[in-house]
Amino acid sequence: MVAAELPAIPVSAGALIFDTTGRLLILKPTYKKGWTIPGGIMEPGGETPWDACRREVREECGVEVTSGRLACVDFRPARPAGPGRPARLGGIRFLFDCGPAADVTLAAITLQPEEIAEHRLVSLETAFTLLRPPIRRRVRAATRHRQFIYLENGHPIPAVG
Repeated sequence: MVAAELPAIPVSAGALIFDTTGRLLILKPTYKKGWTIPGGIMEPGGETPWDACRREVREECGVEVTSGRLACVDFRPARPAGPGRPARLGGIRFLFDCGPAADVTLAAITLQPEEIAEHRLVSLETAFTLLRPPIRRRVRAATRHRQFIYLENGHPIPAVG
């Protein structure tokens, strides 16, 4: 297969960051509806998913992530445009559980104003009511299983484990 025939699949990495009481850090983006978690698209040129996770957390909220556990990989299929909905590229989403952050770290969060309007620390149950559906499914699966899980469109695949 020549390079022009290889598929271009977007890859992103996100972080689950908790406080010491188990509340999850969520962010309100300026460029789309709903809430999300820290993270974003991997940059070309050899950035790894873990590097992308750490960079995005640093850029979006000024937090230095130093450790994490790969919680899940989620394959999102592409979707053609339909009545009243845009097409979706799909892609691969890595989610890292970065554990609890120190109170002093969370108190010093500095948001990237071009991309992030607000942040909150909320219980998982509250997060599930605020997060956008694809992220909600991913976070729910990752926090429910507490071990690595493979997902397709946010749903566990029983045959893979």
